[in-house]
Amino acid sequence: MNTLPLTPLYITSGEPAGIGPDICLDLAQFELPPESLRPLVVLANKALLQQRATELGKTITLLDYQKQSEPAQTGQLYVKDLPLAQPVVNGKLDSANAAYVLAQLTEAARACMSGEAAGVVTAPVQKSVINDAGIAFSGHTEFFQDYAGVPRVVMMLATRQLRVALVTTHLPLKDVAAAITKQRLTQILDILIHDLKTKFAISQPKILVCGLNPHAGEGGYLGREEIDIIEPVLAGYRAQDIDVGHALPADTLFTAKYLKDADAVLAMYHDQGLPVLKSQGFGEAVNITLGLPFIRTSVDHGTALDLAGSGKASSSSLLVATELALQLAARYESAV
Repeated sequence: MNTLPLTPLYITSGEPAGIGPDICLDLAQFELPPESLRPLVVLANKALLQQRATELGKTITLLDYQKQSEPAQTGQLYVKDLPLAQPVVNGKLDSANAAYVLAQLTEAARACMSGEAAGVVTAPVQKSVINDAGIAFSGHTEFFQDYAGVPRVVMMLATRQLRVALVTTHLPLKDVAAAITKQRLTQILDILIHDLKTKFAISQPKILVCGLNPHAGEGGYLGREEIDIIEPVLAGYRAQDIDVGHALPADTLFTAKYLKDADAVLAMYHDQGLPVLKSQGFGEAVNITLGLPFIRTSVDHGTALDLAGSGKASSSSLLVATELALQLAARYESAV
């Protein structure tokens, strides 16, 4: 993907009745790292942002984005204006505005795929109201995967100290074991290794892997997935001099002894790895979609409808997600 040094980073504002518009306004005060300097462009209804700024007592100059070459000044925010179908009431979902939410994602994906945007950071959406509008929608990740036409993507959450990728994501626990196949595990590891190299600039990543069962199966007495599926795949990577560890019990792996030199942890299912990560950095964790041909990061929280327009919403996760996306965009551009 060919991009210019100052290709903008897009930020979707998400569900208009939630805190997405509130937290996006804080980007006007965000001091960009010098090495990651580029314009930030919020995809939102400009009038809605102005309304929310007034409610929150924020003095922000909203600028129409027209392929500007310079980042905005402090107190200013570039906006790519998108129309709402209905006026927004804070905290009240309206399915009439579902198309507005999807328009943000479509424009972000289009710009990223064409090279007009360096990547996208997503504020939270409310899946239920999109489905209530009669639009099939299972989430940001699946939307971008379909748009990019890639066969598989990987969910990885990260704090400043820890990265955890997932083999399975939103599956009932009873379905997890059947979903862990040699093919799936190989696809996930290939993407994880590739993106750690190209997007995180880690030339020889060290990856720790959780076993599926308690005690990593305890030699087959507590399950054979480690013996029959997981270890044979991991051994294949080690035979290629790739630093992928043996399957370890999660309660052993998530200790300082093992984590201190690790670049990423691969967990077998959602609640195996993410509670540990979020306990270390809740509110400052970032969701990263690996396997896409562009950068995508996201906040680690929901729409918080009850906080919209209240001034109580924290933008910390959005700011960390934006900072990481800027860093990744710079590295990825140089790698490709």
